[in-house]
This record gives sequence, structure tokens and C-alpha cells, in this order.
Amino acid sequence: MLYPARLPTFDRLGAPAVVDHLVRWFWIPRWDIQPGRTSRQHLIAYPACNLVVEADAAALFGPATRASHRDLAGTGWAVGALLRPAAVPHFTADPGALRDTSVAVDAPELVSRVRASMPGGLQDAVDAFTAWLAAVTGPPSAEALLANAMTDLIDADPEVRTVEDAAARLSVSVRTLQRLAARYVGLPPLAMIRRRRLQEAAARLRADPAVTLAEVAADLGYSDHAHLANEFRAVLGLTLSRYRREVL
Repeated sequence: MLYPARLPTFDRLGAPAVVDHLVRWFWIPRWDIQPGRTSRQHLIAYPACNLVVEADAAALFGPATRASHRDLAGTGWAVGALLRPAAVPHFTADPGALRDTSVAVDAPELVSRVRASMPGGLQDAVDAFTAWLAAVTGPPSAEALLANAMTDLIDADPEVRTVEDAAARLSVSVRTLQRLAARYVGLPPLAMIRRRRLQEAAARLRADPAVTLAEVAADLGYSDHAHLANEFRAVLGLTLSRYRREVL
């Protein structure tokens, strides 16, 4: 989230062990906006698919290539699962075709289970979602688990700055890494690395008013401040300095 202070109620819950190979975490926003008003939420999405349930529908959101927003109005909620790569083939054979878009998922039982559980509490909603996922998916293949390992490495290791870095750490070829990313994520591995660095840059700017833009660029492995600034503007549509002013 680019502007956390503007959020309605938002909770993130860990994935139960039975689906932790399928889901990174569950996220649940709830909102109650005054009549006639809206709340615009901006974000840099993780390079991953999300399966999202609302009161009357479910949808699969593909990986994003740019910043996005959603205008919230009235009263509502959503229960989303940030999918790990191993879950993606259960819902689409081509996640790349879903970049920056979504498709409806025909899952009336999932919708009804989650909707019925919401009054009982957030963990009840997660448990209902988990039970449905566990029932409709089978055990992951070795390739699917390797795709999980790829995203875990890229997300967690700041020393991974190139596709070659990631391939070497996983003891696979660059071509294998590219194939895994295409089938299980829908974005090239280099795009995944760049997204992680942009998310880290945004987090640093929000958390540390004293840090300089040059320091952020150097810490994240950019060749210079201009390189980070250009990439930030290309994806988010605003400059680093403007973003810093808006969040501080």
C-alpha cells in the first residue's frame, strides 16, 4: 500500500499450514465510507496472482505491471489470498494473459462459505477459504515447489539483483527460471526483482524521513539515483520526491 495512513480497516493473516504452499497470506480490507464519498486506495501489487472473494463474487487478479488503485464506496469487505506460484495453475494456464486485469472465478461454494463466516470473525473467514482451497487443489509438483522457491528467494534476498543471481542461487539455468516465471507467475523474473526493489524503496521513504534518495538507491543496488527515479516514475507515475512529500 502506497499510502497506509489512508487505509480503511485492513488485516493480514498468515496462511494455515495446510495451504502454506499455495498462499503467502490472506488480506482482508473492510470499509464503511460516508454516503457520497469515496476512498481511493493506491498500491504496488506483488508480482503474483490474487484470488479475491467479495460478498457476491470471486475473481482472480493477475500480476500487475504498474501501480493501480481502487475507489471504495459504501460498506463492504473483501477476503483475498495472495497466491504462491504453486497455486496458479489450478486457476489459469496462462497467468501472463491476466497482467493488469482480472477474470471471474466460478466458485459459488467459496463465496457462500466466506460470506457466511465473516460475521464470526476474520479467522473464521480465512478458515473457510482455506478449507475450500485444500479441497479443490492437489499436492504440488516438484516444479511448482521450485517456482515457490524462486519467488521466496527473490522476495527475501536483497542480494539477488539480476536473473543470473537468482538462477545461480537455485542451481538452475536462466532459461529454466524464465520458464518457471512464465508458467507460475506471469511476469519475467527480472520484473519480479525490480518490483521488490520498488516496494523496498517506497517502504524506506515512508519509514525514514532522514534517509536521502541517493542512499536508498545505493542500498537497493541501483547504479545511481537517476536509475531508481526513472523506474519509480515509470511504474508509479510520480516522482520519488513527490511521493516522499505525500507520505510524510
